[in-house]
Amino acid sequence: MNINERLAALRAEMKKENIDAYIVPSSDPHNSEYVAEHWKSREWISGFTGSAGVVVVTHNHAGVWTDSRYFLQAEEELSNSEFVLHKVINQFEPLHIKWIYENIEQGKVIGFDGGCLTCNQVDYLKKKCEPKNLSINFSHDLFSRIWNDRPALPKDNVFEHDLSFAGKTVQEKLGNIRKAMLIQKVDHHLITTLDDIAWLFNIRGYDVECNPVCIAYALVGIDHCIIFINENKINDALKVYFEDNGITVQPYQQISSVLESLESQQTLLLDPNQCNFTLAHSINAKIKKGQTLSRKFKAIKNDVEIAHFKKAMIKDGVALANTFYWLENQLKTTGVTEFELSEKLDEYRSKEKYFYGPSFPAIVGYQSNGAVIHYRPMQETSKTIKNEGVLLCDSGGQYQDGTTDITRTFCFSEPTEEFCKRYTAVLKGMIELTLARYPKGTNGGQLDVLARKYLWEQNVNYLHGTGHGVGFFLNVHEAPQGFAPGNNQRSQTNHEPGMITSNEPGFYKDGEFGIRIENLILTVDLGNGFYGHETITLYPIETKMILIEEMETKHINWLNDYHAKVERLLSPHLSKELKIWLKAKCKSI
Repeated sequence: MNINERLAALRAEMKKENIDAYIVPSSDPHNSEYVAEHWKSREWISGFTGSAGVVVVTHNHAGVWTDSRYFLQAEEELSNSEFVLHKVINQFEPLHIKWIYENIEQGKVIGFDGGCLTCNQVDYLKKKCEPKNLSINFSHDLFSRIWNDRPALPKDNVFEHDLSFAGKTVQEKLGNIRKAMLIQKVDHHLITTLDDIAWLFNIRGYDVECNPVCIAYALVGIDHCIIFINENKINDALKVYFEDNGITVQPYQQISSVLESLESQQTLLLDPNQCNFTLAHSINAKIKKGQTLSRKFKAIKNDVEIAHFKKAMIKDGVALANTFYWLENQLKTTGVTEFELSEKLDEYRSKEKYFYGPSFPAIVGYQSNGAVIHYRPMQETSKTIKNEGVLLCDSGGQYQDGTTDITRTFCFSEPTEEFCKRYTAVLKGMIELTLARYPKGTNGGQLDVLARKYLWEQNVNYLHGTGHGVGFFLNVHEAPQGFAPGNNQRSQTNHEPGMITSNEPGFYKDGEFGIRIENLILTVDLGNGFYGHETITLYPIETKMILIEEMETKHINWLNDYHAKVERLLSPHLSKELKIWLKAKCKSI
């Protein structure tokens, strides 16, 4: 079926169930940002492939709501279908619900799969729709009826993430969770997010592209612990591992019946921002709402994890040096497609020890494609990079000893004055946030403004957050901390020592170019109740586009010191030719 035929099939099922508007989110029953193929219903029905967005289908309208990272991509992908793009300026604002309220008649029915919306999302929907007496129907996954070749749930094996990498045992982690449970006076804690489960049990998997997680639920009690997972994914060694750690294994689909069997006088803690509505609806015990307890423990990396992260950054820097040295030499005689470069990044990273795969699909945007913030080059349609113009490259690797995410912007010919002005402002903002010193209790929203300062002085801005938390051989986008404006989790979470966060301001000119410079920074304790940042990413920043006269002394000093560190740590791992090449890249300005 083409997109419009799929729409017709969905509307036929909506009519059978008396549903007037059907909401299709991007997530799965675990509120994942990136999902297994089985749950890519929004992509299947609309043709929009971005990682964030919501579809709403009525009997006379079909819309996709997504934010500025995907405007250009969505316009192109929706152009040959009935779907209409609704632009969301604030990526954290659910404007599709406002549209439902304004466009759906009094007393109508709003449908959705309750397994793919969180408790808080449904509560918000109910509250907004109540004045018009709009009712909800959360009982039907309509795609199970119309998606005939829907992919099955993944069946790949799960594996243990060795203690030499993780730094803390399962028992230590469970002990911290249980101490927190006692403080909150709860008998059970339901964990539904895949990365939290992987972290807690020191396991990893292959179930989601680029994210080394496995599909599972966990129920932690004061004296017991259950993982709900497809038992065929667990080999004999892992069964013994779970048994030794006091973890009971039950089938993935058994979670609802176990929650239904809990004693009504007991209390269960769940995270309404993460737990899906259908699952919460099945709980017999008293519910206490609060953040998933492992989130903060996971966000604050231990000393072993931090040491491994720094080693992974050296490997990643070496892979990048080989890749971009290759690119520069290729461009002297021939072009290279964006897709070829993305494959070359994977190729050189794969030569490094403990490599698992990319941490996200590489964003390789040449010229105007660089303005498509989450652009993903495809083999059939990618542009050919030439020895002229601008290239934005945002990529990362998953290693058993760390996760990387780095962006660099290149200019292969004489840059324009406008480009240099914007590039310098982006670089200064990135450095300004890196150099920040701030008291304990400072959150990401307060720090975010530092990265935008110099762009704002030019009356320009970027519409995405400045940074996100990064997992340790886990999701490259890890809650809860980040740098972002507005009232959201990233902006409201305080930064604490041990957190690793991306720092990636940018500027985008539609139809022409994109600029982004990104490093990962580690929050460190400076003493006397103040915190700061240590840059752990290791790769040179392009300097020929910098307007030196607009750089402050502190920015120049930081850049020169950073490049000296990059050269010192990467050079021992490079060939003679690459050492010479890197030295020129790291030359002081």
